Amino acid sequence: MRMTDRLFCCLALFLAVAAVPPPALAAETCPFISARELAGAMPALKWSLISNQDGRGCIYQGGRGDTMMLTVFRNPEKNRARELYATFVKTLAERMPLNAVSGIGDEGQGGTSATGAERQEASVVALSGDYILQISVYPIGRRADDALLGPITQAARVAVGNVSKTSERFGTCEWLTAADADGFLEKSTLQVQRTGAGSCMMFDREANTMIVAVIAISRDTVISMMKRPGPCQHVTVPELGSEAFGEHSCTKGNGNAVNIFVWKNGRQASILFAPVKPHPASGSVERLKAVATRVYGKL
Repeated sequence: MRMTDRLFCCLALFLAVAAVPPPALAAETCPFISARELAGAMPALKWSLISNQDGRGCIYQGGRGDTMMLTVFRNPEKNRARELYATFVKTLAERMPLNAVSGIGDEGQGGTSATGAERQEASVVALSGDYILQISVYPIGRRADDALLGPITQAARVAVGNVSKTSERFGTCEWLTAADADGFLEKSTLQVQRTGAGSCMMFDREANTMIVAVIAISRDTVISMMKRPGPCQHVTVPELGSEAFGEHSCTKGNGNAVNIFVWKNGRQASILFAPVKPHPASGSVERLKAVATRVYGKL
């Protein structure tokens, strides 16, 4: 469960960043499968790449309104990867019957949701060394059946050969250092992970997590974010600029988490601390401000 909690925390940030309008020069290719390879694997379906998630995965939209998500997770070592893979398989099995699929990394599983499922889904998840690949398609207005699962499986066979192209790297981070973990994370089990060109993460064995994500964004968009209502309490952080604000005590998601947003030179940094359980620094914008100040100085 600890690995699951960390994963869900990361996905929450992943989706939050995806919701922000991308910069004009955003990447238009997926590092794990080319447009030609995808068309060859899924000739009956037409996909448009709408987001390359900083080397961690790709989001596509189909002509019928279908959505496809390709995600790559890198782990510190093979045992941790196998542990997380088992969690993925267990979670998928709760939504659909699974069968083994061959020719995808070390092992793989795939399946489709039941006929009467509220949300139709076809998914393949595969383990390859330190990496986990998952491809999921959510069709609109029709069943997710074997005719959809087959092409997804073929796409996974192609993409799994490119999982090492992910931006995730362990051991170094340009935005966070081990010193930033003081008072937040257990340093004896600390892992530092570079998750992309503008994002880094630190986590401990209990899956308490600190994340920094930096994106190019206009000041006007930041101001609108500050005024947007949501499930969290907002506070201003004027010492880090008029565009800085914090969020805490959220009624949705991880209620223990605290997040500070700062903006400078056309970029916004989100500094998130997300403990699994209530923590002395839970909800404390004041405590996290020291880390945010160091990140602000690097923008």
